[in-house]
Amino acid sequence: MVRYDPLTPAERSERMSRIRNADTKPEMIVRRLVHGMGYRYRLHARNIPGNPDLAFRPRNKVIFVHGCFWHQHGCRQYRQPRTKHSFWEPKLARNKARDAEVIRELRGRGWGVLVIWECQVGKEAALRRRIKRFMERK
Repeated sequence: MVRYDPLTPAERSERMSRIRNADTKPEMIVRRLVHGMGYRYRLHARNIPGNPDLAFRPRNKVIFVHGCFWHQHGCRQYRQPRTKHSFWEPKLARNKARDAEVIRELRGRGWGVLVIWECQVGKEAALRRRIKRFMERK
């Protein structure tokens, strides 16, 4: 069964243009939490592979805050697109492959990498413990 988009192409384009790749709500929550824990970071460091959301250069650590949809987390929050599979499947697969490649490259260069998923952001106590363990690890 083929489902059709209820929006016109102009409406869909306008909605898609609102999707941000930086300063998202989950990223802002993580940034406030990390800053409140006393850690200082660099935002979207372009000279580090993958332009991590938060980079801790003296510690050689980075944090990525991934959206469950765009990076295909597979959690309950993730919903696979119901239409235009020929467009979405390769696009989302490329995102996932690029993520793995960037993480492999960073670890190969001696960087510590932490990926925080959008669905994990609401669990502040657990997230705080996870960040603290990550930052204290050598």
